Amino acid sequence: MEKLLTPLPKEKCVQKLNAVGDALYVIGGKWKLRIIIALSEGNYRFNELQRTIEGISAKVLSNELKDLELNGFVKRTVHDETPVVVTYEPTEYTHTLKNVLNSLAEWGTMHREKLRQEG
Repeated sequence: MEKLLTPLPKEKCVQKLNAVGDALYVIGGKWKLRIIIALSEGNYRFNELQRTIEGISAKVLSNELKDLELNGFVKRTVHDETPVVVTYEPTEYTHTLKNVLNSLAEWGTMHREKLRQEG
């Protein structure tokens, strides 16, 4: 069987594990990347996001948006109108995930097709 990756020295392996762990801590879970994608597609209001991201509750969306804002991926703006309007938008930092998101989308499409063909 062909190895997918060249084995790393233990120190490099630990560094890579830590780096992936850091990334997953910030963007991992069921919802964060979905929220980032929805924001990148122009869904900036809370209710728009909740309607776009099927299955997410208001409480979870609120918590995830707070985490994403804390980590620099989302900018929250309160517009002084009646009624008060709050919008969320991706920051410039969010664009650093573009290649990651594109790769995940391509892999997900390939994997779904593989399962379809096998099933």
